Amino acid sequence: MNVTAMIKLSVSMAIFGSIGFFTIHTGVPAIELVFVRCICATLFLGGIWLATGGHKTEMWEKHEVIRTLICGVFIVLNWVFLFKAFEEMSISIAISIYNLAPIFVLILGSIFLKEKMTVQALLVTITCFIGSIFIIGLNNFLSFTDFMQSGFVWALLSAIFYALTMLTSKTIKNFSAYALTFTQTTVGIVMLFPFVDFTLFNGLTTTNWLYILGTGFIHTGFVYYLFFDSIRNLSTIIVSVLVFVDPVVAILLDMVLLDFMPTLLQTVGILLIFGGISYTLYTPIQKTKQHLTEE
Repeated sequence: MNVTAMIKLSVSMAIFGSIGFFTIHTGVPAIELVFVRCICATLFLGGIWLATGGHKTEMWEKHEVIRTLICGVFIVLNWVFLFKAFEEMSISIAISIYNLAPIFVLILGSIFLKEKMTVQALLVTITCFIGSIFIIGLNNFLSFTDFMQSGFVWALLSAIFYALTMLTSKTIKNFSAYALTFTQTTVGIVMLFPFVDFTLFNGLTTTNWLYILGTGFIHTGFVYYLFFDSIRNLSTIIVSVLVFVDPVVAILLDMVLLDFMPTLLQTVGILLIFGGISYTLYTPIQKTKQHLTEE
């Protein structure tokens, strides 16, 4: 049991859980915030990558580069849609829907990777869908305008692109974690630059800039450093459990600092979603346990 690695992963997930709180205090929209975030992360992780000499040992294979660039597009869209969701709905609701990503990995895997969809997996998917309806509120599904303004679409898209990021990254074998992230955030800078309204940065307060730079250097640069430095020393079981620190911290901060109190239906919806996600992770965790036992 690598206690140091567990602490690093727990700290990274706890910090990332506060990103919603930081986001709503930046004073800038999603695209501009993700753009600055990409710049900060590129400088931070690129600096570590160069300082450790990791860039000298990278294997730059054409197919790996292409997949990494595609993965970069997916992760940037994932960030943009998540931050847009924070603009429209409470952090707790957005994070709950965002964490549907493992379910979408299951669905997309059955479609594109020809992985078999079991009855249990189908029931989990339906359970999570019902949970998302409870979270948004049945009334918002009766009017198209209310539905679009609820932020549900943005949160759902963020989860889908997070799932696409996970599926794509699974096909990248030779790049180091730093090379992968450095390339992805560089893609974000190039991709978002034409759409950034730089006038929106005028008149920002010192507090706004502290929150903006915090999302870049802390939530992206430092968190990614801790995350990648820890998961390589931990089993799948431990990682699967500790990543839940992120949504728990996000929901607690939303309730304590922003006075969010879910209704009964929303509470049921959150429990349905995380219950479904836990069941989705249960099978691979059990397989890992069995594999470790056999060894």
